[in-house]
Amino acid sequence: MSLPILPTISTFFIALSAIFVAIGWAQIKQRKVEKHKKTMLLAGVFALTFFTIYVSRTLFIGNTAFGGPDDIKIYYTVFLIFHICLATTGAVFGIVSITSGLKNNLKLHRKIGPYTSIIWFFTAITGVAVYLLLYVFYSGGPTTSVFKAILGGE
Repeated sequence: MSLPILPTISTFFIALSAIFVAIGWAQIKQRKVEKHKKTMLLAGVFALTFFTIYVSRTLFIGNTAFGGPDDIKIYYTVFLIFHICLATTGAVFGIVSITSGLKNNLKLHRKIGPYTSIIWFFTAITGVAVYLLLYVFYSGGPTTSVFKAILGGE
């Protein structure tokens, strides 16, 4: 089995960002504030690296359509839309969490930080699942524009 290089690398970075969010969460529970700050910033860098690779691939190459059986395509599509909604929400929460932490707005940071982490864990898990469905469990379909990959069509 030959895995596509860019989707594999980008999925690695999103999983790595979630791992570092978990480490940062443990650090703040132990009141290791400076380590937490550095770890969470690194998690943000990994998420941004994922996003840069993903957007670049989407713009220059396109997206891979689901290549699995037609009878489960609708379930994959619903799952993918759920993942995209989670990822968008997680990105917004992540930006607000990082910004509020850096600006020392700890009231807001403490309020939304745990929610951000949970959203990000689910984003990473569903992102890895999308990768597995597209490239490991089934052979990817044709590479096409993002709209055709999500909604189907020629």
